[in-house]
Amino acid sequence: MPIVNWCKCIAAAGFVLAGLLLSGCKARTAPPPAGPPEVATVTIQPERVVLTTELPGRTSAYLVAEIRPQVNGLLQKRLFQEGANVGQGDLLYQIDPTPYQAAYNQAKAGLRTAEANVATAEANVVMAEANLPAIRSRAERLKGLVAIHAVGQQDYDDASAALRQAEANLLVRKTAVDVNRTAVEVNQATMESARINLSYTPVKAPISGRIGRSNITVGAMVTAYQPIPLSVIQQLDPIYVDVTQASADLLRLRRSLESGSLKHDGESQGKVRLLLEDGTPYSLKGTLQFRDVTVDPTTGSFTLRLVFPNPKQVLLPGMFVRAVIEEGVNEQALFVPQQGVSRDPKGNPIALVVDDNNKVVQRALELDRALGDRWLVTKGLSPGDRVIVEGSERLRPGASVRAVPFAQPAGNTPKTGDSQPAAQTK
Repeated sequence: MPIVNWCKCIAAAGFVLAGLLLSGCKARTAPPPAGPPEVATVTIQPERVVLTTELPGRTSAYLVAEIRPQVNGLLQKRLFQEGANVGQGDLLYQIDPTPYQAAYNQAKAGLRTAEANVATAEANVVMAEANLPAIRSRAERLKGLVAIHAVGQQDYDDASAALRQAEANLLVRKTAVDVNRTAVEVNQATMESARINLSYTPVKAPISGRIGRSNITVGAMVTAYQPIPLSVIQQLDPIYVDVTQASADLLRLRRSLESGSLKHDGESQGKVRLLLEDGTPYSLKGTLQFRDVTVDPTTGSFTLRLVFPNPKQVLLPGMFVRAVIEEGVNEQALFVPQQGVSRDPKGNPIALVVDDNNKVVQRALELDRALGDRWLVTKGLSPGDRVIVEGSERLRPGASVRAVPFAQPAGNTPKTGDSQPAAQTK
């Protein structure tokens, strides 16, 4: 083929290749068709939810008894095993009873002597009262005879003196009876005191519970009401849990109950759940016993005392726990996913909502608390609102969007009702 023809063919092929390249570039750089951006939304619907609050606290024994001796003496025996359970009235220690037994015997003998003296004095009074009428009669008879000079004045004076002596003797003997009766009462009190001191020599458990270690060994001298207890008994079933709550939370709860946004659930009202230190739930429910009447001015909080059954003694005094207390039931609670809530430059919560015209509207919110991965909304949203949870980047209020339902991952929505996890007040 001639060279000229070859050149023509090459030029033609070049023109065709250039056209194909130009058409491909035009196809790649063509703009996509215009349309509103797509956003994922969640439709707000009212739900019934049991609202709870989680409060930190510590356990304390239901009853605590510090065992102290009530008499002085030598400690002869210890009759319990440290760390064991003891019952009310069980013998714990034995103090040497010998001196107290001797004092009791002495007081008892003194009482018997005083009672015998009373019997003797009463017999003397009876004898004196029996002799007195005859002496009085003789004095009266001689008085009449003296008036007619039938007897001498000396006889009458002797009879009158004998009467006065008999009356004085009767009075003395009655006084002796009173003195001896008083001595009986004194000896009775002395004997009772000696008996009480003797009864204190066996040291017994005042309550049932678990006893700790013994602070005194056998053979040591103990003194009455000494500052160091012999041991300590603690009743652990039931057991107290003392938690603190801010006074502002109590005021908020009262306002919610008065307004009707919260209602008490009669079935579970007063029941409290407990979480242990490792986060595991305690198997038994407790009850709210009382709220303290005084607010701590330094912390602005007050104490709540809870009572929990503790048959297996899982809870020990001093353990850190968290109490889940039911506040009430909200029959028309509105929840919004946390990813659908953002903050404005001032830190206030806001949400973007798609209105009926598929326009973006910004709403200012008031949030109560977080439950799982959702916020409880008190103001700013209404049932049926579509809140944008995905695709809100670079959106502005008033922009047109195409809303599609948000695909909620399985297992992310917290349950409502009694099994609702506790939420901290915001």
